[in-house]
Amino acid sequence: MHFLGLDIGSSSVKASLLDAEAGTLLSSAFYPAEEMKINAVQSGWAEQDPELWYENLKVAVRESLHKADINSDDIQAIGISYQMHGLVAVDDEMKVVRPSIIWCDSRAVEIGEKAFKEIGESYCLNNLLNSPGNFTASKLAWVKDNEPGNYRRINKVMLPGDYIAMKLTGEAYTTMQGLTEGIFWDFKEEGISSQLLDYFEFDLSIIPDLTGSFGVQGRLLKSVAEEIGLKPGIPVTYRAGDQPNNAFSLNVLNPGEVAATAGTSAVLYAVTNRYQYDPDSRVNIFAHVNHLPERKRLGVLACINGAGIMNAWVRRNFGKEISYSEMNRRAHSVKPGSEGLKIYPFGNGAERVLGNRETGAMIQNLNLNIHSGNHLFRAVQEGIAYGIRIGFDIMKEMGMEINTIRAGEANMFLSPLFRQLTADLTGAPVSVYNVDGALGAARGAALGAGYYSSPEETFDRMKVIDVTEPVPANVRLYKSLYEEWKYILDTQQQ
Repeated sequence: MHFLGLDIGSSSVKASLLDAEAGTLLSSAFYPAEEMKINAVQSGWAEQDPELWYENLKVAVRESLHKADINSDDIQAIGISYQMHGLVAVDDEMKVVRPSIIWCDSRAVEIGEKAFKEIGESYCLNNLLNSPGNFTASKLAWVKDNEPGNYRRINKVMLPGDYIAMKLTGEAYTTMQGLTEGIFWDFKEEGISSQLLDYFEFDLSIIPDLTGSFGVQGRLLKSVAEEIGLKPGIPVTYRAGDQPNNAFSLNVLNPGEVAATAGTSAVLYAVTNRYQYDPDSRVNIFAHVNHLPERKRLGVLACINGAGIMNAWVRRNFGKEISYSEMNRRAHSVKPGSEGLKIYPFGNGAERVLGNRETGAMIQNLNLNIHSGNHLFRAVQEGIAYGIRIGFDIMKEMGMEINTIRAGEANMFLSPLFRQLTADLTGAPVSVYNVDGALGAARGAALGAGYYSSPEETFDRMKVIDVTEPVPANVRLYKSLYEEWKYILDTQQQ
């Protein structure tokens, strides 16, 4: 039995095929080879064309099928992982009304802050578990206020994964989990927040009907099947935002378990069984993939928008002739602290962990007589790891225990140095697994289709490939280096 997982990212679309009986990856492919363009019409904006995601999906699926050399009729179900918090608006014919306002777009920050005060901080934190912030509901309000013609054309609003599922099946649905990440969901009332809809004057009809994260959510259209080389009627049986899906991929499903990623952005995602919130809304709480009212599973998410994108910027400008692995090797040759060079990777939109401030990226203490490209290569990894430490500290303030961190062997976590930095700065071992979002979505599809009977069976063959333990001397050293780095950041923000 084979299952297809799709990961709709802002950099590329990845497709992976799972051999469910063996529990192993058959093949994977991503497209495009270079990062997808993010359109920034104005500073702080970030948009992409949803149709481009679909076109890239077709290429990635066909390539993964070619690599696997299997009969595509053997594929039993499809799972979808997607970039969170984006706004996709479609008209009566399910055509895109305007480009998607994606996760790192910060144009709606002021709208969300105003809503937080006027709806009421107590209601937002206790019922929504978040400020409306810069999430999907606030982005939709921006369209309503600034593009009334486009707003009037909207029939349904969706998250990126909802849109891809609609393209595949012709059916428009969303999930409760998705509505929590858009800040449309009232946890206490266990339904769509009427207070939020009333405040923004949104009509309930623009919200698609609900489906579960697991289970049949529609079947592959014949026309689509012909385009991507699959048989018609294959069910979509799983969908989740990229960070909940990453946690699922790593079997992070229960309180105390923590997942980490460091792609375009860096994220710590911890599972709790309590309705809780950060009073300053620096981290966010969403329903996890296995959340039920009677068995609470919430994901607490700390995001640093500028992570891998900052590392990519350094490579593009100072190391474009070398590979990332060579960058990592050269970074490792530099002493901890990068001889005073400090990088602040916050150049990809407003940073939630910094109170929605948009500080921009910074390079501090650059000495033209001392520092080389190698210092930049190390300083950027240190800066990203320091950003993760900010999120870690916020979670600790909330009373959360983080004893171990799990990550996939991808993006920044391909770097042994970055693994060690993360372990040393958090004091938690970092366990790395040979998984990624697309493979996790394929496992989700197998569980949603009933091939696997439980999460335990789903992950019983997943193997850890590396465990990086904190080094006590490094923990002490980086405590001092982090405090110095953070002091400069806080001074810049004043």
